[in-house]
Parts: sequence; structure tokens; C-alpha cells
Amino acid sequence: MTFPIYVRAADIYTNRKTGKIGLLPIGRSTWWEWVSAGTAPKPVKLSPRVTVWRTAEVLAFAESYVGNRT
Repeated sequence: MTFPIYVRAADIYTNRKTGKIGLLPIGRSTWWEWVSAGTAPKPVKLSPRVTVWRTAEVLAFAESYVGNRT
């Protein structure tokens, strides 16, 4: 299975309005709080309006997040 190199924030968190399920069972504000606090992986700016994360880093973070919850 191949994954894209980068994912956008909307692919990471769950959007309750649209029903789109993200990689993590968290909301938008939680994700951005974690990014600001340095808990989540650092973003990569592709342009002034496009922020992405490396998929491998997000998947590793998601595994550690799930591991800490059990």
C-alpha cells in the first residue's frame, strides 16, 4: 500500500459537519492546539496558504496516540 508523501490537516482530523473521518478521532481545534504546543509533528509550508504534514510522521504520531490511550 502506498501513501501520499504529504497530508493536509483536513485529512488528519475528523470533520463532524461533513462526516469525513480523519486519521485521528479528534476535532480541528484539538489538532491545531497540539501543533501549536509541539505535541503533533511540525508542519511543512508548501506555500503561504498551503500547510501539510509528512504522512510517515503523522502515522507514527497516530500510532503513539492510540498506544497511549489503551
